[in-house]
Amino acid sequence: MKAIIPSNRMPRCELLFVRTSMVISDSKRLLLYLLLTSLLSVNIAIASPKVLSLEMSVSQAIRDNPSLAEITARYEALSAIPSQVGSLPDPTLSFNALNLPTDTFNLDQEPMTQLQVGLTQVIPFPGKLALNEEISQFEADAAKDNIAEAQLRLVSQVKISWWSLFYMDRALEIVSNNQRLLRQFVKIAETKYEVGNGLQQDVLLAQLELSKLLDQKIKLEGRRRSQAALLNKLLDDPANTPILLPKNESLTQKLPEIIPETALYQQAENKRPILMQYSKGVQAAQSRVARAEKDYYPDFMLGGFYGARQGDNPANIGGRRSDLVSIKLSMSLPIFTERKQAKAVDQRNSELLKQRYSLQDMNNHVQTQISQATADFQQAKQQVVLFNTGIIPQASQTVASMLAGYQVSEVDFLNLVRSQITLFNYETRYWKAFTEANQALAKLIAAVGEDNIYE
Repeated sequence: MKAIIPSNRMPRCELLFVRTSMVISDSKRLLLYLLLTSLLSVNIAIASPKVLSLEMSVSQAIRDNPSLAEITARYEALSAIPSQVGSLPDPTLSFNALNLPTDTFNLDQEPMTQLQVGLTQVIPFPGKLALNEEISQFEADAAKDNIAEAQLRLVSQVKISWWSLFYMDRALEIVSNNQRLLRQFVKIAETKYEVGNGLQQDVLLAQLELSKLLDQKIKLEGRRRSQAALLNKLLDDPANTPILLPKNESLTQKLPEIIPETALYQQAENKRPILMQYSKGVQAAQSRVARAEKDYYPDFMLGGFYGARQGDNPANIGGRRSDLVSIKLSMSLPIFTERKQAKAVDQRNSELLKQRYSLQDMNNHVQTQISQATADFQQAKQQVVLFNTGIIPQASQTVASMLAGYQVSEVDFLNLVRSQITLFNYETRYWKAFTEANQALAKLIAAVGEDNIYE
């Protein structure tokens, strides 16, 4: 029988199938082939990087990020408290055997003996339960604001990380383009050297610059992997999940205009969740002061009891002994007010003052964030315009002129390479400024609390 020699061009699954088919019966060959094909398809699917747009990144982070889910779970827990603390304490049901004679333990021997069932209810002074519920409701509302604040921070971090990947992709493209151009320079220098019109050091210089570009490429690729791992963490994906960004030309359009800082301050006062959260903290502290003042007043306990008696009345009265009903009302006596209630009110007033200072400090912090993000955006935007309309076109013209001059031996090779390196740096700085402008916008939106910041 002629031997089967597998071709090196055969797919891996077919090669394994051919080799295995010589020892496995024909009835199992088809099943094995399908199994191997399926496994390879799964591996290919797993290894395929996903194309992740900015909108997709934000949506996935909001849906899957575990830290956001943790904060949401905390809010759900706190939202279940107000109705608990605003309700009356559970009543107490009691069963008592009263005045049993110890000589016989006979229930009908003594007229005072009775079997009693009772129900007691603690009733806090009016207003205390309502204040307890109000305090807990403010805390739950503050936790809800904390969810919105955490989502703003998360979206900002995702956008900043995504734009960092965007910049590195553009920088890697520029490096590849410059490598290609420098290789062309090497060929031109080699040709001129071969015909006696060039210098060997020109070739060596071009090769040195190629090596420098390779070094930059290695660094950029390492930074990109690190940034991709950070973005995967925010998206709750495995850290080594490959990420590709879509090539969207609309991303290079003109940067927007934003409204003045004063208007942004006013928007933040009404929209920034963390300011609302701190405001809820002030309201909760005010309610705690009112609650502490209520402790000057007593709490009550109301009870009702039914006592069943057995046996007969004395002969001069006659008849069965009647059952007894008892009602009890008791109250606490706040008599140590200087050491307890007054100190508690002082404590709550100090806490209220602390919350007000915290709100004021946070408001100042938010305004600082807005000012810094606005300044960063305006600076980066001006750089984008300058590079796009002035520096890069001029540098490109310089490189073209230098190349033409070098080819006719009117420009030395060193100046040609320097002009190309300068253009490379300017192109990289352009995309860096464009990225920083969009990152500043992400920070500004998070600082204001909404994306309605444009003119």
